[in-house]
Parts: sequence; C-alpha cells; structure tokens
Amino acid sequence: MSETETGAAAAAVKAAPADDEKPLLKVEGLVKHFPIKKGLLQRQVGAVKAVDGIDFEVRRGETLGVVGESGCGKSTMGRLITRLLEPSGGRIEFDGTDITHLGVGGMRPLRRDVQMIFQDPYGSLNPRHTIGSIVSAPFRLQGVEPEGGVKKEVQRLLELVGLSPEHFNRYPHEFSGGQRQRIGIARALALKPRMVVADEPVSALDVSIQAQVVNLMDDLQDELGLTYVIIAHDLSVVRHVSDRIAVMYLGKIVELADRDSLYASPMHPYTKALMSAVPIPDPKRRTQKSERILLRGDVPSPIAPPSGCRFHTRCWKATEVCRTTEPPLAELRPGQRVACHHPEDFADQQPQDTVLLSVAKEAAELVPDEVSGKPGKPGKPAAAGKAAKAPEETPAKSSTDESQ
Repeated sequence: MSETETGAAAAAVKAAPADDEKPLLKVEGLVKHFPIKKGLLQRQVGAVKAVDGIDFEVRRGETLGVVGESGCGKSTMGRLITRLLEPSGGRIEFDGTDITHLGVGGMRPLRRDVQMIFQDPYGSLNPRHTIGSIVSAPFRLQGVEPEGGVKKEVQRLLELVGLSPEHFNRYPHEFSGGQRQRIGIARALALKPRMVVADEPVSALDVSIQAQVVNLMDDLQDELGLTYVIIAHDLSVVRHVSDRIAVMYLGKIVELADRDSLYASPMHPYTKALMSAVPIPDPKRRTQKSERILLRGDVPSPIAPPSGCRFHTRCWKATEVCRTTEPPLAELRPGQRVACHHPEDFADQQPQDTVLLSVAKEAAELVPDEVSGKPGKPGKPAAAGKAAKAPEETPAKSSTDESQ
C-alpha cells in the first residue's frame, strides 16, 4: 500500500465517529397525545398533548437534567424513553437500536440496560411483597443469578442505599417515604443498567438525606459508568448533578444547554423566570438587588395549547410573530439551543417585529424594569396591583409606536 493510500485510510479511521462519541439515547420528534373520549360510543373529541415534538440526545456517561413547571410533560417524557408508554409519534433510539415501537418481548432484553426510579415512593412498591421480593424482582424476571445468591446481593443493595440488610423481610408500609424511595433506587440499580431515568428521585427525602442520595448516585455513576436522565423541580439539585439541562414548557423543550451556560446566561424568557425564582439562602445576600420575575396566570391547557410560541401568553417580550410562528430549537451559541424569537442576552431573531402584544404589556408589569427594558429604578419591579386580564390575541400599541 502506498503512502498516499495509508494516509487516506488513517484519515478515514480518524474521521469515523468512535462508539464513545455516539449518543447513548437519541430522541427525534417525540410525541405523546392522550385521547379524550366522550359519549356512549367513546368517540375521540380531543387530546391532551403531554409531549408534542421534542428532540434531544443523551451522551454516554453524562447526566441530563430536565426541569419545568408541573404539567409540562417531564414525567411523561421519562416514561416514553423507558418505553413504559407507547409514543404517538417520533423516534427513540437507544445505542443505535430503534426502540420506538418494540413490544414487551422486544424490550425485555433491553430492560437490563434501561431502568427507572419513580416519583411516587408509595405507589411504586407493591404493599403485598416484602422488600426482598421487590428488590430481587429484576433478577427473577431477567433470569439472572448474581454471585453469592440473590439474598446476599439484595442485602448489599439495601446497604448501598443507606438501609439495613435486616430490612429484607419487612413490608413497604413499615418504611417512611424517603426510605421507600431508596428501596426504589436499589431496585433500579439491581441489574447494573447503563441508563437510569430518575423521576424526582430526591423530592420525597429529607434535606439531610438528599445530599447523601445525590452523592450516592454520583459515586455509582463513576463506578458503573451510568448515564442519568434526572427529572426534578429543585433547581439547586439539578445544578449540582447535571452536565446539561433541558427546560420544558407545555410539552416542548424551550432551552437545552450545558449547566454553566444555562445558569450564567439563560436565553429563553421562561428559563430566566425560573432562575429568578430560586431563593437565596444566604441572609447576607438577600438585601442585594435581584430580578424577581412573576409570570402572569397559569400554564395554558395542554388540550388546546396556544398557537406559535407556547409561552407567548405569559411572556413580556411577545410580538405578533410569537403568536403566529413557532420558533425552532436552534443553536444560537455553542452548546446552547433556544426556541425563542426574542432571546435574552442575544441578538433579536425577529428585529423587524417590535409591536408588543397587549398580553406582553400586562406581563411586563410583573417583570423588573432592567429585564423588560423599561425605564425606571434598576431592579425594582413595576406596580402589579392590577388584576391580570385574559390573554388577548391581537397586537396592541407599542411604547415605541404611539402614533398607531
């Protein structure tokens, strides 16, 4: 082989993506609609659009955090990627294998690689089974015989999550909520999976135990090479454990970025509002100026989500293009993808559209002047005594266009 051919072959090998560089989980256009049926014939009259077209990847060995308000579709997304729910559309690929529509038999071999920690520690454990039977169920279902026997391995797992091996013969009702959650963690880790989807794994635990469990999950990730998708409400927990963070709103991902970029410079208005809600625990810093953003109203119904950008009914920057056109999830900065026409701390994507909607003017009353761009005292919210009106879908006069 000539030197030229040798060099070309080496370049091809170098250009070929290594297995470690390929994402472990790849989701494209994932959709889950729950049908609403009425009448004697149970005809479908609508659908709850819990997850409505999301795209993301989870790299090997990383932790992806998912945050958002209650009802935004986080838990449904977690159940979809573990295939506990059947997707209505889209594609789910795990380690190069399409698992979107695999049946029970097809998913059985993959259950060893994908496990889930459930949110409700009371509903996820069978009250008629002992703890030993619950934690050993994965071994029994997969036909795995651990070294030293099932009982010894279960006792080791219980000790690993902070419980006593003597709890082997007890029942779930004899434990507190936090202890039950740790039993669920032990069950999920029994088969040493490659990816674990944790739905609010520490929300039911005492604050003194949360750090212990989070550190335990970190240690297990380093030891076993685990990949985590952690769904949580606590932004401080997400910041501590995540490498990248996805922000969901009404079934959509509105921002996806690495941890440092997201917390240092959030680009979506909804993300900025979420970050402003994080309390400051240090009493010495509570007197400092802070941009506390109060969003108007509640999250719209997932049965009939707003047109265009789904956040425009609560956003202080919404314009006509936000009402009519859905923004794509585009990479505006390296590693930071945002779905917004008028992002924060970045060039406006629709500079020609400057007329605010009337709902945006009302929302701006609850946003600090330095965030909304209004003149006034820095950091001091404007008066918010007026009752919030129903969202209007027509453009209103802009403060920069008084002649209209």
